[in-house]
Amino acid sequence: MFSRLSRLIRATGRDALVLWYACRNPHVPGLLKLAAILLGIYTVSPIDLVPDTLPLLGWLDDATLLALFIPAILKFVPQGPLEEANAATDRLLSRWLFWRTP
Repeated sequence: MFSRLSRLIRATGRDALVLWYACRNPHVPGLLKLAAILLGIYTVSPIDLVPDTLPLLGWLDDATLLALFIPAILKFVPQGPLEEANAATDRLLSRWLFWRTP
């Protein structure tokens, strides 16, 4: 169970980086950029469906929304900018992993 959860967290984190790079591309529609911004604002906002003051449950709704909506937004990103965003993410992660290894 924890290995599945760990893979989900890693995939969502990678997808979040891909979405970040995709939103920086001028060929991505403004509506997708707006959806990504609203998702980010909701995640850090103190106003939630489940308040963050509730232990674990408050963070779980944010994590669930991120895990569901980041891939949903990425499905609508045009192929060219998506490939560029994936390449930029791979370059960043390969540099980061290079420096993290002993």
